[in-house]
Formats: sequence, structure tokens, C-alpha cells
Amino acid sequence: MDSRIATIARFTLLEALRTRFPALVLATLLGLLGASFFIESITVTEGARFQAGFYAAAMRLACIFIAVLYVLVSVTRELNDKGLDVLLALDLPRSHYVLGKLAGFLAIAALIAVTASLPLAWFAAPLAVAQWMASLGFELGIVVAFALFCIVAIGQLTSAASLVLAFYLLARSLTAMRLMGAHPITGADTLSHETVRFLVEALSLVVPSFDAWTRTAWLVNEQAPWSVMAQLAGQSALYVALLAAATMFDFYRKNF
Repeated sequence: MDSRIATIARFTLLEALRTRFPALVLATLLGLLGASFFIESITVTEGARFQAGFYAAAMRLACIFIAVLYVLVSVTRELNDKGLDVLLALDLPRSHYVLGKLAGFLAIAALIAVTASLPLAWFAAPLAVAQWMASLGFELGIVVAFALFCIVAIGQLTSAASLVLAFYLLARSLTAMRLMGAHPITGADTLSHETVRFLVEALSLVVPSFDAWTRTAWLVNEQAPWSVMAQLAGQSALYVALLAAATMFDFYRKNF
């Protein structure tokens, strides 16, 4: 890795560690962990399974929200404070800036995934926790890369956040939409149904189906085959690479 990319990544990580971001992650973890103990206490049977399932599902969504919010706010602050203008005035290639920021955000995502999985060591098998943690890291990597692309391309916090939210909701519901399109109750032969089905199938070629990532069933039922984990790792790396390329392409088109 180029020294300038590594420097930007290191300062991006240090910026997160020196703010209230770690406290926010820890407070969220403790809050959801406390809620999981409450769920366990009111469950008649299989309390540990319900506790692990509630914590894993809730913490997954919380980690996505926290990571996306930090990426958007961090880049927006640099744009508003003209810190980016200063960096580019130092003859820094724009690709180095994008790759450095992305590397820093990916490191933050990995730390979030590790932190979020620590309480699960008391609820589930170690290998299942390791799979859940790795998959959460992959999922966070895609989401933060997409958030970086949105804030660079749009430049407005609210619009970028809305687009990331729409992307994540689509990615989480894409498989269900495909199943409903393949097995409709009525109107299977209508033109509107075929059009919608074609659009959904086309989206499935470019949008990841996040229901396959970070599954709670791995913790409470059975572990995922390692071939599935390798497939998720490959898909995540591909999506991050494509989003990084798209971010650099859009970044080079902008005038600062």
C-alpha cells in the first residue's frame, strides 16, 4: 500500500477512535445486551436461543446504522471544512484519497464487527460466532463503501443517507421480492407482473442479497458451510472493489 494511502487510512481510523464514536458503539452494545437479558428472563423455554437471536439481529442493524452515519458525517465535515481542498492542494492523487478513506472506513467496520460479536461468545459456539463476525464485517464493508460513494457523488448528507437506506432495504428484501415474483397468487400472466419480475431479476444481478449475510440462524441453529463463507467473502470483495472504482470515477469528474 502506498504510504499516502496508509497515512490517510491511519488518520481516518484515529479520528474515529479519538471521538465519541467508540463510546457510541459501546453504549449501543451494552443497551442491546441488557435488552437481550430481559428477553431471556421473560422467555418460558429456550431463553438462551431467544437471547442470542435478539442480540444478533438488533446489533446487526445498529452496527449498519452507526457505520453508515459515521462515514457520511465524516466525509461531509471534510467537504464543509474545506479539508479536502487542502489535501488535494498538496498534489495528492484523488485515487489515493478515496482508497485511503475507504481503507480507514473498512478498518473501522472490522473493529465494529469484532466488538459486536464479543458478547456472543457466551451464547453460541466459537466457530458460529466467528462466522457471524466475519459476515458482519463483509456486510459492513459493502455498506460503508456504498455510503462513501453516495456522499462523494451527491455531497449532501440527507440525500446520501436516504439513498443508502433505500439500498440497504432493497438488498435485505430482494430475495423475498424474487420469491413473490416467481410464485404470485394472482395475475401471473399479466404484462405488469412480467415487467416487475424482469426489473427485480435485473436488480438481483447488481444488488447483493443481504439476507444471505450475517444470518442469526448460524448462531441458534447450525453453522454455515465454509464454502458459503468463502462465497460471501468473494462477493463482498467484488462489490467493494466496484464501489471503490465508481467512487474514484465520480471523484475525478468533480471540480474543487
